[in-house]
Amino acid sequence: MSRIYCISGLGADEKIFCNLNISGFTLQYMPWLKPKPKETIVQYSKRMAVSIEDSQPVLLGVSFGGMVAIEISKHIRVSKLIIISGIKTSKELPSWMRIAGKLRLNKILPVKSNKLTEKFDNEQLGVTTEEERILVNHYRKIADSSYLNWAIHEVLNWKNDSHPEAIFHIHGNRDKMFPIRNIKPTHIIEGGTHIMILNRAEEVSKCINTIMQTQQTLNKIFEP
Repeated sequence: MSRIYCISGLGADEKIFCNLNISGFTLQYMPWLKPKPKETIVQYSKRMAVSIEDSQPVLLGVSFGGMVAIEISKHIRVSKLIIISGIKTSKELPSWMRIAGKLRLNKILPVKSNKLTEKFDNEQLGVTTEEERILVNHYRKIADSSYLNWAIHEVLNWKNDSHPEAIFHIHGNRDKMFPIRNIKPTHIIEGGTHIMILNRAEEVSKCINTIMQTQQTLNKIFEP
């Protein structure tokens, strides 16, 4: 069975893919690596690509994982690139993130959620049920601070102004983390939030199955 290489969102793991149902494909989770000192997302993605065994693989990235997937596609030829609840270029970052990056606020403010910021963070993610709250809190507890510091810095300072023509972008129109007004997705989930891969998995799976049936592929390695 063919594989789809999956990269989770910031601080998450393979559990976020557990509700997907993709016909004829197995989901191969790519675990996060520990960032090296002063390593850029470009350098990091090259190390991530080493674990990919297939020729011209299918990549699927969620949120920050989508950015990493795009960077990986600059190092190796891929057949399809699927982004869920993410962004394709730095222009799609919300204004407050671009400002925070320029002011280096991530170097001043704590990166981990606390009791004061938890409610706001949950609203940004689209958490609505107790099950989702428990899972999100689980990720908060196990997240490595050094990894979070690195990843948030790379998100806020991502410099990418191009993407492949054959990229597929699934996005929810109620995503507060990356508002759809800044984004031009190929597939829209009505009412989908930033964690729709968990709570709208059936609809997300339908989009992915449709994408996997198309013959459109990435036919060249692109440069930023």
